Amino acid sequence: MTANQVLPHPVIGDVALTDVLFALSDPARLQIVRDLAEGPLEMAQCGATNPALPKSTKSHLMKVLREAGVVRNEPLGRGRLVSLRREELDDTFPGLLDSVLNVPKA
Repeated sequence: MTANQVLPHPVIGDVALTDVLFALSDPARLQIVRDLAEGPLEMAQCGATNPALPKSTKSHLMKVLREAGVVRNEPLGRGRLVSLRREELDDTFPGLLDSVLNVPKA
């Protein structure tokens, strides 16, 4: 895959609540979403709280979040910009992200 390849993202109307909840059920993915709640990050910055995380694991975490409709992953030069689909998710599942993001960290 080239760095500037456009990845498919589900249309928000096709996003299932069960897929979003599954994506948010993993502590590593949830941490990425918490990081993105502050604003978009370059892919290299996501998950920076655990620098020992293998690149393949990080890619898989991002893929699950993207395919569930939780994040958008766009080309940015030679890298990628990851952002939370906050407005779309809030419109589709009101209060969900607020509930999940306000839960104290374990």
